Amino acid sequence: MKAEILVNVTPREVRAARVEDGVVQEVIIERADRRGLISNIYKGTVSRVLPGMQAAFIDLGLDRTAFLHASDIGCGADGDAGVEVSIRDLVAEGSEILVQVLKDPLGTKGARLTTQITIPSRYLVMMPLGSGVRVSARIEQEQERERLRGLIEGLTDPDNPAGFIVRTAAEGADMEALRADAQLLQKLWRAIKDSAFQAGPMELVHEDLPLPLRVLRDLLGADMERVRVDSEVTFVLMKEFADKFVPDLLPIIEHYTGNRPIFDLYNVEDEIQRALQRKVPLKSGGYLMFDQTEAMTTIDVNTGAYVGHRNLEETIFRTNLEAAVAIARQLRLRNLGGIIIIDFIDMTEEEHRNQVMQALSGRLAGDYAKTQIMDVSPLGLVEMTRKRTRESLEHVLCQACPSCEGRGFVKTAESVCFEIFREILRQSGQFDFQELLVLARPRVIERLLDEESASVAELEEQTGATIRLQSESLYAPDQFDVILI
Repeated sequence: MKAEILVNVTPREVRAARVEDGVVQEVIIERADRRGLISNIYKGTVSRVLPGMQAAFIDLGLDRTAFLHASDIGCGADGDAGVEVSIRDLVAEGSEILVQVLKDPLGTKGARLTTQITIPSRYLVMMPLGSGVRVSARIEQEQERERLRGLIEGLTDPDNPAGFIVRTAAEGADMEALRADAQLLQKLWRAIKDSAFQAGPMELVHEDLPLPLRVLRDLLGADMERVRVDSEVTFVLMKEFADKFVPDLLPIIEHYTGNRPIFDLYNVEDEIQRALQRKVPLKSGGYLMFDQTEAMTTIDVNTGAYVGHRNLEETIFRTNLEAAVAIARQLRLRNLGGIIIIDFIDMTEEEHRNQVMQALSGRLAGDYAKTQIMDVSPLGLVEMTRKRTRESLEHVLCQACPSCEGRGFVKTAESVCFEIFREILRQSGQFDFQELLVLARPRVIERLLDEESASVAELEEQTGATIRLQSESLYAPDQFDVILI
C-alpha cells in the first residue's frame, strides 16, 4: 500500500488528507476559530459534583463546562477490593484540578476530561502518573513486542517513574531513537508541571500541536511515501519540526508548487462533497444510505440497480461484500463515531454472513480510531462503535438547515394550505374583518390558486371576507402569515 499526506493551507483553515493507493481515506479540518481541544491540558475548577452520576463538571474557562467521570480520575473510581469510591472523595467543589481533554465538545455536550494525562511523541506515549510499559496491539510479532518492552523498561527513570505506551511507529526503531523520545517526553512533562504551578484557575497549561505538525507525529507510518504541503511557510515549519524531532521524515516532506490546487490531485474536494451526501453509490449499482443523528448513525444497504448474474442470494452477498468495504472507508472519511447500526441485506447462508463480517473488520483494522463490532443481531443488524473524539466532517462543514431546522424534511405545500385554512377559521371566530391577506411561498400560493381554489372560495363565503394571496419567495417552505385588513 502506498500512502501520502496532502496538506492544504489557507489563511484561517488547514486541511489534511490521507490518500492510500490513490483513494482518499481520511480528511481532517482545523479552523483558526474552532481549533480542537483534544490533548490540551488545563488547570480547571470544579464547579459541580454530582454523586448520582459519579461525575463532576469542570470549568475550563470555555463556553461550556467540561465533564469528568470518576473512572477518568487518576486513582480511578474503584478502591481496594473493588469497592467503589464516591466522586465526593475524589474531588471537591471549588478546588483546582489538572485535567486533559479526551473528547472535543460535541453538539450540546461539553468536553470530556481525564486526570490521567498522556503526552505523545513519535514513538512513545508517556503516562506521567501511570506505570508499566504497554505495546501497541498493531505490532503483532511477539519477538518485536518483547524487544521494545525491554528497551523501554531500561529507559525508565527510577527517580521519576512513569508509564509508557509504545506506538506502532516504533516497530523496528533502535535504542537511540527510543531514548531520545523518552528524554523529550520527560523534559516536556517537567515544563508542563512548571506551567501548571504558575497558571491561575481556568487557564490553558499546555496546547497540543497544530494540525500540520500533528500529521507528522501521528499519521505517518512505514507505508508513508511523502507529505506534500502547498504553503511555503508551513513547509518550513514542518521541516524544522521534523529536523528537531523526527529527522527520518525530512526526505519525504515536499513543498507543492503545482498550478492545480493540491486537493485536486486525487479529487479530494469531490470526495469531501460526496461525503456530505446521504446516498453513497456502489460500483455494482447498489447504494448505501447514511443517517447521522445525535444518538447514533444508521447505514442502510440496498441492491439498487444491481441484479447480479447467478441468483438472488449471490446478488445480495456481492452487494453486502462491496458495501462492507465502502462502509469502512466512509466511517473514516466522514469521521463518524459513537453507536453505528448497519442494516445489511438479509443473507440466508452463514458462510456469506461470516465473509461480510470479516471484510468489514478487516478494513477497519487500519482505522486509527478504536472500533468494536458485534455479531449480527437476530434482526439482521450489525451493531458497532467507533471511538468519537472530534466532530464529524458534516458537523465541521455544515449547520442545520434554517428551513427544516435539522429535521431533514419540510411540510408539503398541501399541508401548509390546510394550516392556512385552519388559521383563517380561528381568526374569524375571534375577530371581525372584511378582508385578509395570506403571505406564503410561491408553491403554496400556486396551490391555493389552483387545486385549492374551491376551498378558498368556500372560506370566503363562510367568513364573509375577501381573501387575498401574496407570494413571498424569501419565506421558508412551511412559513406563512395571515394578516387581517
